[in-house]
Amino acid sequence: MLRQVIHRGLRASFYWLGLFVSRHPVFFLTVPAVLTIIFGSTVLSRFKPERDLEVLVAPTHSLAKIERSLANSLFSIDQSKHKLYSDLHTPGRYGRLILLARSGGNILELADQVLQVHRQVLELRVTYKGFNYTFAHLCVLSHRDRRCLLDDIVTVFQDIQQAVLSNSSFHKVPLSYPNTTLKLQDGRVSFIGHQLGGVSFSPNSRDQQVKFARAVQITYYLRSIGPVVQDVIAERWENEFCALVTRLSTTETPHPTDQLHIQSLTSFSLWRDFHQTGMLSKGEVLVSLVLVLLAATISSSMRDCLRGKPFLGLLGVLTICIANVTAAGIFFISDGKFNSTLLGIPFFAMHGTKGVFELLAGWRRTRENLPFKERVADAFADVMVCYTMTSSLYIITFGMGASPFTNIESVKIFCQSMCVAILVNYFYVFSFYGSCLVFAGQLEQNRYHSVFCCKIPSAEYLDRQPTWFKTMMSDGHDLSTHHDSVPYQNHFIQHFLREHYTEWITNTYVKPFVVILYLIYASFSFMGCLQISDGSNIVNLLASNSPSVSYAVTQQKYFSNYSPVIGFYIYEPIEYWNSTVQEHLKTLSHGFNKISWMDNFFHYLRVVNISASTKSDFINILKGSFLRSPEYQHFTEDIIFSKNRNTDEYDIIASRMYLVARTTEKKREEVVELLEKLRPLMLINSIKFIAFNPTFVFMDRYSSSVISPILTSGFSVLTILILTFFLVINPLGNFWLVLTVTSVELGVLGLMTLWNVGMDSISILCLIYTLNFAMDHCAPHLYTFVLATEHTRTQCIKLALEEHGAAILQNTSCFVIGIMPLVFVPSNLTYTLFKCSLLTAGCTLLHCFVILPVFLTFFPPSKKRHKKKKRAKRKEREREREREREREEIECIEVRENPDHVTNV
Repeated sequence: MLRQVIHRGLRASFYWLGLFVSRHPVFFLTVPAVLTIIFGSTVLSRFKPERDLEVLVAPTHSLAKIERSLANSLFSIDQSKHKLYSDLHTPGRYGRLILLARSGGNILELADQVLQVHRQVLELRVTYKGFNYTFAHLCVLSHRDRRCLLDDIVTVFQDIQQAVLSNSSFHKVPLSYPNTTLKLQDGRVSFIGHQLGGVSFSPNSRDQQVKFARAVQITYYLRSIGPVVQDVIAERWENEFCALVTRLSTTETPHPTDQLHIQSLTSFSLWRDFHQTGMLSKGEVLVSLVLVLLAATISSSMRDCLRGKPFLGLLGVLTICIANVTAAGIFFISDGKFNSTLLGIPFFAMHGTKGVFELLAGWRRTRENLPFKERVADAFADVMVCYTMTSSLYIITFGMGASPFTNIESVKIFCQSMCVAILVNYFYVFSFYGSCLVFAGQLEQNRYHSVFCCKIPSAEYLDRQPTWFKTMMSDGHDLSTHHDSVPYQNHFIQHFLREHYTEWITNTYVKPFVVILYLIYASFSFMGCLQISDGSNIVNLLASNSPSVSYAVTQQKYFSNYSPVIGFYIYEPIEYWNSTVQEHLKTLSHGFNKISWMDNFFHYLRVVNISASTKSDFINILKGSFLRSPEYQHFTEDIIFSKNRNTDEYDIIASRMYLVARTTEKKREEVVELLEKLRPLMLINSIKFIAFNPTFVFMDRYSSSVISPILTSGFSVLTILILTFFLVINPLGNFWLVLTVTSVELGVLGLMTLWNVGMDSISILCLIYTLNFAMDHCAPHLYTFVLATEHTRTQCIKLALEEHGAAILQNTSCFVIGIMPLVFVPSNLTYTLFKCSLLTAGCTLLHCFVILPVFLTFFPPSKKRHKKKKRAKRKEREREREREREREEIECIEVRENPDHVTNV
């Protein structure tokens, strides 16, 4: 009883809402238009792009950010970032070069050309307020000698150049890999694993002497700490750096650097190429809009010039467009900043077009002899209940994505914007589009042409006119067949579904093939779900032909032998002189290539044949002898001493070393595994340490962070559908909706994995949208079936397809046509958006038109009770007729027996 009361109450409420809109159409048409003008004007004035890529794509809450703060409090990351090598996520301002020998040449033979490029970078000048600044004014300075910190590979090439000038071959210069000894730097040992790439070794060399190398990578680090003016100058220097590389790469005149292929990367390159996707997509988005307008116009047309509504399809899409403009204005007024992931909102907000087409289909189901205002009210009562439910589920799912449970900022911003867009779309559909429906209904009632808005001539007048005139002005009076009792059934989509498709899909011989098709679909989906891959690589979000992607590909090819350099920070005092502690440290760093002051110190003790087994001996030799040697002096930056005021002794309160793991081509996955292995050790080990690299900020718990929005959204929808079992008219509708949405969601997840789409922020947003898209299209279809009172399931399926199939096909075709231009945007982000959206539309259509029509004929709800009720009603009517006949016979007998009574009457 409660279900019926709630359902009737909602229908009555929307009936009165439709009646109110139909009585005040000008008001509901004007208010949305004025709001669009007000909020739309702020889009241009307040448009700002988000420039911090870490804020968008890195997990907001992660231990890596806490570890970064702790590491920076001990040893300044700005001073040590030249040692904490990170492939694409280097902190602060910098410029990076990859110099690749052309035609498979040896980069070691091109030392002059490499150093010439290096000198040009050092001589770059930028002007700010009349002053000239070079790299020497902006570089990170060493604490020891206040000189610019440069990569050690530059020193190696200087050694090679000196050897060549002295009539020697570069082979005479001892160059080992990945650790090498620098002659020009007091003979200290340096790690060059990330600075020399494509390395091959001399045969039979004991210490891995380099014979051949294809590429060299040089990084120029700029100071990040300082006034705002310094950051402005550093940004200008980066721009000049990119311009220099462009000039060197595109020069047509003979140049000494022609033997080198040069690629560059700066601190803003990733953001620039991420933002470039939005810029590249402008033309394609406009093309999508035009195509959707055409598709909506054509799909809403009929041969009947009175009842065809091409302009209502056009106005429906325009309603969603102006609603999105209003939502964008609200977003920018609330200090929102644009990022390229928001590119999906215009396509995901096409949920509104589903409401538009459902309203149009609801209008066609109303009785023609009613006044147009009541027809609008009936359409609202028929459609808005289901549209309100699906819009509410959109807001709930994306609202959960915008909740504090979401750990990726770009996903949170997208979900917040999507909630606003859905709310505005809902308001615009019943106000602006409802008013358009009122005016179109008034034209139809007054027999005006749906395109030319002129009076339609009478049938007698049309019979005397040429064929082309009758075709253009026909109101459908001669088009009705014996099947088409309602003129609106002449719509080509409804006619196809009623006369052809429903008969075919419910055929007994088709059903086994549909079952086989679903088993194939389920098996491929399950296979894909077992192969889900992590999409934490930021390259997947960049424009595909951008310099950053080219740089990342070259870097992966030649410099992927070693993982990023991990800083190993011991932040509490330990007994470094204790042999047990030393063994423990060796165990922790086992398997890594180490750059450690401790290893060098113990090597030094063995060379000078000194023992340091006590604290005083250890500290005295370390501080008084080892750190004063020229070749070990650079290790002073890796140890923090503290003087005890009571005993005048020094303690080591913190220290650091660097660890590098050997990796393969799947470097990113291996680094994630490495971090997951180190993290438990940091928490439970007796030696209190942290392991940090700037890359960890983007990788730490990325998988769990990126999956949590879809889990929370899916769980919330499932909970709501289960809790409303006792509120809906038939609980089996919710049950079938849960099964259908789950099947669609898992299908999209598995198939997108097989299509080489990883779990990144874009694919997660698409999966959240898939939940809503499936519910939006399957819910009306399923509820019409479960509430139908036909004799058989097959007849109920036919009724559901006839009522909602046209709207589903119209909206899905517009959606697919709208996303097609995204294929031509050269961006990995739009490729992911296109693939996931196409799979969403395809899987939903498959369930609505193929799987559900067949499976619902096998399983509950049963229609026998309706058949029994109808049979009982029919028997009751037959009994009533029998009683009526008996009464009439009795009256006739009485009249015959008493004719005087008739005379008196």
